Order: sequence, then structure tokens, then C-alpha cells
Amino acid sequence: MTDFTIASFNVKNLIGPDQEYYRFQSYTPEEYAWKVDWLSEQVQTMDADIVGFQEIFEESALRAVIDAADAEGMADNDNHIPGPDKRYRRKAIFRKLAYRPYTDAALAVAPNVNDTGAPGERRPGVAILSRFGFVGDPEIIQDLPEPVDIDFGPMGPDGGGSFRLTRLSRPILKVRVPIGGQVITVFNCHLKSKLGEFVRPEGADVPPEVDLTQYDPVARALGGLRSALRRMAEAWVLRRAIVEELKAGHPVMAMGDFNDGEHAVSSEIISGERPFKNYAWMLRHDAETPRDRYSDEEDAQIREDIEAVRLHSAERQFIRKSTRDMVYTAAFGGTYESIDQIFMSRHFLPDTAHSIGEMEYFSVLNDHLTDGSHAEAPYNKLASDHGQIIAHMRLTR
Repeated sequence: MTDFTIASFNVKNLIGPDQEYYRFQSYTPEEYAWKVDWLSEQVQTMDADIVGFQEIFEESALRAVIDAADAEGMADNDNHIPGPDKRYRRKAIFRKLAYRPYTDAALAVAPNVNDTGAPGERRPGVAILSRFGFVGDPEIIQDLPEPVDIDFGPMGPDGGGSFRLTRLSRPILKVRVPIGGQVITVFNCHLKSKLGEFVRPEGADVPPEVDLTQYDPVARALGGLRSALRRMAEAWVLRRAIVEELKAGHPVMAMGDFNDGEHAVSSEIISGERPFKNYAWMLRHDAETPRDRYSDEEDAQIREDIEAVRLHSAERQFIRKSTRDMVYTAAFGGTYESIDQIFMSRHFLPDTAHSIGEMEYFSVLNDHLTDGSHAEAPYNKLASDHGQIIAHMRLTR
């Protein structure tokens, strides 16, 4: 058996000091030092074997966090782990408490191709840190070799319209991680946020919708529609890549900032549809009479085809077998919700024929979260505005 942990961590705008990442937003050297220190403490607390990071502007800043975590973690080990002269040195609790440094870990960083480096207009990428290293080269999905054309079909004489996506707002990072006797495909993503996406007219300094003194509710609603369309299209791109891996027989874990809850349409696009319990009662797609239903054999085949490419929420598995009734990773406007997810294929469900292991526990670090609608709330700039989630896994074969 092999135990491992996998975590998702939106670090919130990680970049070095005195660099304007968004308009008029930057860190002083003191603020940057505070942020690195806080992030390193979270990394130590998670102590995860695989970590997917979001909102990485600079690889050097992320490496500074990892180095700080290792330095402090190893110092804590020296101070607190019993030495060989102690009779209780072999007790498992102290082995569990020891911090394991990322000295030999592999780090893959996917910069954002939309990031031109222009002050105030930076765009963040993602990264994956793995104590197990990687098999092959990491893959980045952002500029699409072929556009995603979504045709809404014929609706009237002029058709129903279409939507085209040629580039993702942020990269999706795909790696293969060797764990025990398995190689697991891991995806890390940061889908488009719910913030409205507005178009700046030629010659204008800013989109008219951002001028709140001339509030335009209809135009701002259109900005929300653009964001939702982009987020769901990006979810489909991720789904396509996931299904390709599953059909190749690879166990899959997908994590990141989905910017939507588990039951949102975009999240369900990623995880796949849930099969009905019985298709034998359903009218066939090619029915010629009211009696034309799917057979029992076809029912079994349909359900297997759907289940084979589904992903399952780590959070949902945890809630099913625990007495905890709430998990949240974000807070804004009085709403506490989970928008950071870890999904896994049925290879990690204990009661399936394809199982190679299971999730034993699920952790969320969210004590630092304050309601983001209050600008004066402590930590809102320097600490992450997301909770960190950790799935504790065990491979059985």
C-alpha cells in the first residue's frame, strides 16, 4: 500500500515586490515578505505530496515560498522530533509530525500566454509540485490548435448562432505522476471567474460598463454572460482532455479553482453526467413505437459507458462518510461556498472493479478566510482568499 496526499492551493496573486500585477496593486518588500511567510506556513501545514497552485505570476516567487517552507519545516523537525537518545523515538506519532522537504521534488509551472508583462495588466498561471516527480514532460493547454466552435443549431431562418473559443483565459497544466506501481494523470486548472468580461470599444480608455456612475445593468449582465460562456467552454476543454486520458486507461485526478460549486454546470461538465439507475424503461433514440425501449443488456452498457468516464468529488466523498455538514473554500458577500475542487476517476472509489485505492480523509484549511466583501478585513490582500483542500489517498495496488 502507498499513501499520498494531493492538495489545491490558490495563493492569490503571487509575485515579487514592487511589481504592479493589477492596476495600482503591488506588494511592498515588507508585504511580500509577510505573504511568503504566511504561504510557507500553509505549505508546511498541508505537507502534501502533490500540490496544484493557482495565481502564480512568477516562478521565482513560488520557489521562494517552497524554500521558506523547507527551511522552517526542517528547523521545526530539529526542534521537536525526538532524537535517537529518546526511548520513544520510534513512535509513529513523531514520524507523522515530521515535515518532509521538497528538496528533490519536481516543479512544473505553466505561465499564462495572455501575460505580456505590462505593469498593471499581468495575468497569472498555474503550477504543480510533486514529491514523486513526473513521467514525461508536463503539458500546457491554453492556445488551442483548433478553435472550439459551439454551434447552437438551426433556430429560425438565420440559425441559432455560435460561440468560438481559441484560447483559455488561464492555462490548464497536465502532468503524469508515478506513485507506487501506478502512473496517475493530474490536471490543475483555474477557470474563468464570475467577474464580468467587458469589451473596450476602439479609442476608449475603458469599457463603458465599468463606469458605475453610468450604471448599465443590461450591459453588465452581458459581461456576466461572457464570463459564464468562457468558463463553461474552458470546462469542456478540460473535460475533453480528461476523457482522452480515461479512455487510454489512465487514472485521473483533476483539481484547481473551478470558480463554481460542485453542482454548477461548469463543474458537472468536468465531472461528466450522472447515469440514470435504469435505462430499460426509456424510449429508444430510434423508437418507432411506444414500446421501443432499451434492453437490459443495453441498459448495462449505457451505464458502464457513462460511469467509465465520470469523475467524483473528493469533498462529496468526505461528506458522505463524516458528520461534518459544511466545507467551504471561499467567502464573499455573506456566501460561503466551495469553488476549489479535487475530482477523481472511479479508480479511487473502493467499491468498483477498477479500484486501485481510495480517499481516506479530506482536509480543508479555511480558518483564515474572511468575508471578501469587506475590504478592511484582515489578510484580504496578503493571505489567500481561498481555503486549501487536501485529499488523503491510499493506493491498494
